[in-house]
This record gives sequence, structure tokens and C-alpha cells, in this order.
Amino acid sequence: MADIVLNVEVREKTGTGATREVRRAGLVPGVLYGGDKDPVAISVKMNEFKKALYTGKLLGHLVTLKYGEETQPVIAKAVDMHPVSDTPWHFDLYRVDAHQQIKIEVPLHFQNQEASPGIKRGGALNVVFHSVQVACAADHIPEELVFDLTGLEIGDSIRVSDLKLPANVEAAIPAETVLATISGVSSQTEEDEAADAAVAEVAAAESAAEEGGEA
Repeated sequence: MADIVLNVEVREKTGTGATREVRRAGLVPGVLYGGDKDPVAISVKMNEFKKALYTGKLLGHLVTLKYGEETQPVIAKAVDMHPVSDTPWHFDLYRVDAHQQIKIEVPLHFQNQEASPGIKRGGALNVVFHSVQVACAADHIPEELVFDLTGLEIGDSIRVSDLKLPANVEAAIPAETVLATISGVSSQTEEDEAADAAVAEVAAAESAAEEGGEA
């Protein structure tokens, strides 16, 4: 079962005014939905929600929802943060069975950039997707997907088919989808460098001419 347990309260009232009251009471409002049941307005104590959120294992992971003596597995689908205070403002939970097959976004990270000959020679890693949608059981969601850049040259592309996925986890997007590329110096950068060089040459020529005139 999931490591994180959220103790929730059911909100009897909904709407803007009721939501403000919930936040003033030190709670984070949310909604539980999915399955064959109606959505339910819920809330969690702010300090408990922050603690769960900052573990990094809340959003997109299997979580145990507890209401009184009842428990059920859920997936934390979304967490909205206040734009100014950056505190949790609202969240959505989705009902699942622990062994249910689901599709979910998993963070994608790249490692060993220093071992890429292309990057060493001035190339750049251009990331197209920072996460990949996968299909797996709700209790086997990977924490992250990691791709090793060792040996990649300028012009190489990383596709979904290049990922080494955990057992019983499949990509839910086409295998040929490009996730990132190793590109060379951009043409704009080359043009800028050429322009800088031309300016430097002109300046040097003018300086030489001035020195010749003074002599």
C-alpha cells in the first residue's frame, strides 16, 4: 500500500464562500472523483498536506485516503499552488484500485551530460518532454524515468523507444516520439559570433589606421 496517508474531512458546503472558510480554518480544499461514484468535496489539514506534498511522493503517486475508519487507494492528480504565497490551494484525488492499470505522467530526467561527447564539444541538450505518459498498475508507478546521455553526439535524438522502462511498465505514447535532442551551436549564435568578429576586425583596422596617422 502507499506510504502517504491523507486524513480527509468531507466538506458539506461548496462554492467560493465555503472554500474561503475552509482555508481560513487551516485546511486545503480538494475533490475526490473517479470510479463509479459521484465527486466528493473534501479537505485536509494544511500542515499535513504540506508534509505529504514536500516528500515528493504525493503528486502522481498512489496515496491512501483515510476518512474515519475507512481507507481507499487514490492517485493525487493535481495540486494547485497560490501564485503569491506558494502554499497548497486546491487538490484533486482520483479513485483507483491498487492493482488497476492506469495511464499517468512520470517525470523524465537526464543524467551524465558530462559523458556526452556532443555536449562536451559545445552541443546542447534540448528537452522536448519533461515527462512521459506510461501505463502500469497503480501500485507500481515509477518515481521517475532516467536516460543516460553517455556517448551521445551532436545530432542524436532520444526517443521513447530508447528508454529502459521498469518491468510491467509500458510507454503510453508512440515509440518514435522524440523526447530530447543533442543540438549544435544555433545558427543565430554562429551569426552573432561572426558579427562580433567582424566588428572586432573593423575596430582593429581603425585603431591601426589611427596609430599610422599619428606616426
